[in-house]
Amino acid sequence: MISYDFEYFKPSSIDKAISLFQSLDQQGKEPIYFSGGTEIITLGRVNKIKTGAVIDIKEIPECLVLKREANKLTFGAAQTLNRIRESQYFRFLNKAIGEIADHTARNKITLGGNMCANIIYRETILPLLLTDSQVIIAGPGGLKQLPLNEVFDQTLRLQRGELLIQIMIEEKESELPFLCIKKRRQWDVGYPLMTIAALKKDQQIRFAFSGLCSYPFRNEKMDESLNNQALPKEARIEEAMRQIPAPVLKDVHGSEDYRRFVFKNTLLDVLDTIGGTEIE
Repeated sequence: MISYDFEYFKPSSIDKAISLFQSLDQQGKEPIYFSGGTEIITLGRVNKIKTGAVIDIKEIPECLVLKREANKLTFGAAQTLNRIRESQYFRFLNKAIGEIADHTARNKITLGGNMCANIIYRETILPLLLTDSQVIIAGPGGLKQLPLNEVFDQTLRLQRGELLIQIMIEEKESELPFLCIKKRRQWDVGYPLMTIAALKKDQQIRFAFSGLCSYPFRNEKMDESLNNQALPKEARIEEAMRQIPAPVLKDVHGSEDYRRFVFKNTLLDVLDTIGGTEIE
């Protein structure tokens, strides 16, 4: 049970949502945009999130778009993970989604909610970072379209009051060979340890990681090391591990040494497999 009261709003347009946020913010209510609501409910129960108002975006038509047209895939930020997976538009994203929580939870978790969450893992971001996706963001100045890789650094860098509306991917990007491997401490069940995603494009492999550090990331220096054909695989991996951009996580689910061990061995599997093979 959430221990504090808050107001609930459900605007029907982008303009109304942005205007409402500004008004509530000026009143000191610390408003939060709300789509699936799983994180707000979970963290609100333990007072890690506190707000005087939530703005539900599920009535905004642009946030519910799910389409494939003009050689583009477009996903509204308020679409649930299960609905996106059922569309079968983007197999790489489907694979990442299938490893998140359970089926019941994925009926509520939304794509935008997972991308903008406070949790460490946020696996949906991995295929999007690797496929040069674009994001549509709304704010007081109107709409803007930006490459995800330009606005994602540890988290999606939204200005106060801005709202993620849509994510767009070129359809041809969704057809490239990929791997998405999630490791858990206890085989196929239990708490996640890390996820490694890889995409092969133009004879180069791109990598993105979740659970290795305290945030998901893609790192070009690690890509360069792992694609260095002048070195054997083990040496490439050792060089890449020296480029990890933040401290490796250590918690009750896995020590730093254990995570490094799993990371190294999983990368070996990826380098052995990614040569054109897609895994469902």
